[in-house]
Amino acid sequence: MTQEKTRILISGASIAGPTLAYWLHKHGFKVTIVEKAPSLRLGGQSIDASGPARPIARWMGIEDEIRAVGSNEVGIQWVDRHNRVAAAFAGDHPLSITDEMEILRGDLVNILYEHTRQNVTYRFNTQISQLEQNDEQVRVTFSDGQQETYELVIAADGIRSKTRKLMFNDESVFKYLGLCVAYLTIPRTETDTSWARWYTANKSRILLLRPDSKGTTRASFFFLYPPAAFEKLDPHDQKQLLVQKLSDAGWEASRLTEALEKGEEYYFDGIGQIKAPHWFRGRLGMIGDAAYCPSPLTGKGVTLAMVGAYLLAGELSRHERYQDAFASYEKLMRPYVESVQRLPPGVPHLLYPTTATGVAIINKLAGLISSKAVKKVMNRFRPSTVQDENQLNGIELPRYGF
Repeated sequence: MTQEKTRILISGASIAGPTLAYWLHKHGFKVTIVEKAPSLRLGGQSIDASGPARPIARWMGIEDEIRAVGSNEVGIQWVDRHNRVAAAFAGDHPLSITDEMEILRGDLVNILYEHTRQNVTYRFNTQISQLEQNDEQVRVTFSDGQQETYELVIAADGIRSKTRKLMFNDESVFKYLGLCVAYLTIPRTETDTSWARWYTANKSRILLLRPDSKGTTRASFFFLYPPAAFEKLDPHDQKQLLVQKLSDAGWEASRLTEALEKGEEYYFDGIGQIKAPHWFRGRLGMIGDAAYCPSPLTGKGVTLAMVGAYLLAGELSRHERYQDAFASYEKLMRPYVESVQRLPPGVPHLLYPTTATGVAIINKLAGLISSKAVKKVMNRFRPSTVQDENQLNGIELPRYGF
């Protein structure tokens, strides 16, 4: 496309949006990001820019910044209700959730903002309310009443994207996986260490406590819940359900209950994936969780967001027609998305036993898997870090002239 004349609007100032804006600016496009929040939303849990997202962060010049503000988490321990360690997966174990590029979501959002704010126009406290496209442009009406025209509009505003609905109506499907989650930030106590701690309770519940770089602890509470019941929950019901589910969970569940009863801010949602038959319609498109959320179960949400943003900007830079760029992007990206979204059989239900006996079996298996002998065998079949970083479904990540 003729970059000097192309104005692109992005909805969403989280991770996918600013990453896309960074690379679009590098390629010469004029970019605006619109964000409905009054400022950056800096909350969230630990995430990581792993796999092919790592070289992209390196090419953006932010890899060292990510490492500098990391949580310093050394690995994850599986504990029982008495806090006895049943298994330990250090950060270098193939099955550890700890990554050397571990970072709080809010810290990554801030890094991306600082690397784009001088060259990208940010419009906070407003959102897209109407889209009208023709052969030449897209007329955008914002919630504050203003109107602007752009050559392309890209939704990058998350799994509950309202912009996606304006673009595609109800075509995309949220595939609920039968699992709910609540995220909280709670005060650090003497039982917290540099290890993340995973606790499996009966009645299909899991608690996860992770250290952060702020002197607090990031708590996650997962539990299986029927689809029909989840859809009926309003905010009041959500809190009541959390307190009820935590009441007899044991271990350190009381810390989460106390935070909820004090009125601490929390995030609650059902875990699922976005399945979208189309990512583009004319001059409109979407990326990141808005287009293909893989769910937190994969640990690849940030990776898909950054890889997708990098590829879309690159394809737009090397094609004269945006239609060709969109088609080429989807040819590269969709197989990768489908491979990431493909969950192992029985997940998540196999990890959520209903009985104390089931919990004991899970912990025993974790102990066996975490052994040095098993780790040695798994490492033999583990692809090299360099190969994993630079490959996308066996294809080398394009460099687009950089």
